[in-house]
Amino acid sequence: MKLMKLEDFFLENKRVALGFSGGVDSSFLLWAALRCGAEVRAYYVSSAFQPAFEREDALRLARSLGVEPVILELDILSCDEVTANPPDRCYHCKKRIFGAVSRQALADGYKVLIDGTNASDDAADRPGMRALKELSVLSPLRLCGLTKAEIRRRSREAGLFTWDKPAYACLATRTPSGEKITDRILQRTEAAETSLHELGFQDLRVRHKGEDAFLEVSEKEKNLLFEKWDQIEDLLKKSGYRDAFVNMIWRNPG
Repeated sequence: MKLMKLEDFFLENKRVALGFSGGVDSSFLLWAALRCGAEVRAYYVSSAFQPAFEREDALRLARSLGVEPVILELDILSCDEVTANPPDRCYHCKKRIFGAVSRQALADGYKVLIDGTNASDDAADRPGMRALKELSVLSPLRLCGLTKAEIRRRSREAGLFTWDKPAYACLATRTPSGEKITDRILQRTEAAETSLHELGFQDLRVRHKGEDAFLEVSEKEKNLLFEKWDQIEDLLKKSGYRDAFVNMIWRNPG
């Protein structure tokens, strides 16, 4: 089957609303839509699940392209189906995020809603994609067969600073499934990861089990982990954790 080209997608959909996170995929999609001559409005949903740097990156990238994103504030912690943290939490969360975007986009006169899901994303492993389908969200990158590697390559050629930005999962993913997500947990997680970013880490996760922190870092940063372990332990304890452990070394970060 012959895949559609992005140019053809935006020829058919000349006026679109984009669910914009400021990550690799949605940033490239915003650039591509503009390059293809589409009228695109970017919507960034701000919630307790996104750390401050994600919002800053999103604003920086969009403004570098001459776009001022619409910021939508979402009280995600008021949703019991999300904070209960069931295995399909991402479905409930995504449905509320894109539901908010859809309502505002329609009010603004945009009938076509798109997102940055790409051809490398495994639908079977992403409950959130079910929500996108229910809300009739289109995924041009996926429809056009563009993989994460290809999107990074094209982003680099386009001069987007996001081209090598590490894949980022929201703060809610640091809490084990079934454990209630609270504002305290989210703030502690963000504080810990921010402190470690300041130590030089670019791609990491601080997961928790009870009062202990379990670190995950990329293969390329494992030496930094061992070199600065004493500082790491100290910073994590200051962030509110009882103790720290190495949980995993990623060999192929996304």
